[in-house]
Amino acid sequence: MNASVIMTTYNAIEWLEKVLWGLSVQTVSDFEIIIADDGSTAATKERIDALRKLIHIPIVHVWQEDHGFQKTKILNKAILVASSDYLIFTDGDCIPRKDFVETHLKYCEKGYFLSGGYFKLPMHISNAVTKDDILNQRCFNADWLKANGLKISIKILKLTASGFFAKALNALTPTKPTWNGHNASGWKADLLASNGFNEEMQYGGEDRELGERLVNMGLSSKQIRYSAICVHLDHARSYVSEEAWKKNSEIRAFTKANKITRTSHGIKAD
Repeated sequence: MNASVIMTTYNAIEWLEKVLWGLSVQTVSDFEIIIADDGSTAATKERIDALRKLIHIPIVHVWQEDHGFQKTKILNKAILVASSDYLIFTDGDCIPRKDFVETHLKYCEKGYFLSGGYFKLPMHISNAVTKDDILNQRCFNADWLKANGLKISIKILKLTASGFFAKALNALTPTKPTWNGHNASGWKADLLASNGFNEEMQYGGEDRELGERLVNMGLSSKQIRYSAICVHLDHARSYVSEEAWKKNSEIRAFTKANKITRTSHGIKAD
């Protein structure tokens, strides 16, 4: 396997299936899919088992009991079972364009991690996207999105830019190349050296804190937000907590101020 694609999910079967159909038509096939499941019911496992018979990419389902938002813990478990040296991370609400995996592999380099982005779809288009729209890549087409009610803005460049223009936008964008849970990749060895995700953290910057430790380790980051494309399906966020945001902000501030490279609350408890 040239890569392990790690994607998170929690009781969102329809969105998960759409993402899996996106992964099923990638321009490269030498990768595995690892579903990091933060406590979904048995219905999710049943759908995954059914899709295994239809999708010819290996699918590994890593599950833990539901104890609230524990994304960092399930991601650390997924890192450990990954069979590849290179790990690509996304979420179960982000449909990858067919060149998603190929692009991450094209730009990967020792001493770096990659920072991608996403294009947000409103709820009515998220619901409208079908399996056929994914397999035929219509959901990445600006004209199709406009015909389905999307209000076009400058952000559409994330979908329409290609080749040299996309590279130029990657270089010119003022957005910093951070570790983004919906679209990022790095070497398994680097993630193990940093001890993975900080399991003290819940929703709110928990992905970026990992990237900040990788930078403290001496890694650099590459911006590929206009090259590695996924569309984000809308959904509610009942797990958002002001208390968790405050705690996570404090942890991130400590990580930056003290140049922390390894969490003591990660894959291995220190």
